[in-house]
Amino acid sequence: MSEKSEKSEKKWECDQCDQGNLAEQLSFVAVDLETTGLDPKKDRIIEIGAIRVENGEVAGEYQQLVNPGCPIPDFVSDLTGITDEMVEKAPLIGEVLDEFLKFCGELPIVGHQVMFDYRFLKRATVNQGESFERNGIDTLALCRAFMPVEERKNLAVACAFFEIERERAHRACSDAWDTVRLYTKIARQFGQNKPELFVPKPLIYKVKRDQPASEKQKEDLRYFIKYHKISLPVRFEELSRSEASRLHDQLILQYGRIVKK
Repeated sequence: MSEKSEKSEKKWECDQCDQGNLAEQLSFVAVDLETTGLDPKKDRIIEIGAIRVENGEVAGEYQQLVNPGCPIPDFVSDLTGITDEMVEKAPLIGEVLDEFLKFCGELPIVGHQVMFDYRFLKRATVNQGESFERNGIDTLALCRAFMPVEERKNLAVACAFFEIERERAHRACSDAWDTVRLYTKIARQFGQNKPELFVPKPLIYKVKRDQPASEKQKEDLRYFIKYHKISLPVRFEELSRSEASRLHDQLILQYGRIVKK
């Protein structure tokens, strides 16, 4: 279920600072996604988490599980705790994008390795016939600027370095909260001396709309699954042409071709 609030129940505010401090002026949306893999061309979003900050104060929270229309790999379930059963009755990405985009408004996007999340969101949005052009800030880039070279820069290490207590890792909304805390703490400590690093820049990712799977592809897949008596939670209407082709090849590799008598 979607969980949103104009004023989060957590009542958490960005670090309070002296008057004029950059952290009190920040307005942005921290976004984190959980996905079925790392490639936006073939993998899918399974959870969206976002925190909206306006003038240094939290103004809203968004959390939504998403049915990817395909099985969630075991390693992803092990990492995130999100299972096929949890998303079985969740809405498809096309059913939640309008709500999510309205939540974001025109605010810049902040994320740890923000281009990862942006690529998935833009591809999903373009596939729904809409646009998603945003400016953004990458907290990973800020960590590279302000943390020692020898330190790792992933979200867990960065939070530990800046003495930020984390919530549950590898769930979208918790990671978005951690990103808010990390970004505002870095802004408080370094924003006055390096304000240019906190100016949102255009996020550039060119993507074309995926072609939907043909009726023949869907018919062939249904026949193959029925022939081999496979239980496969696939939403055929959500498959692109390339995804249907990839799935067909994977099934042949795993189960073998149909033997015609």
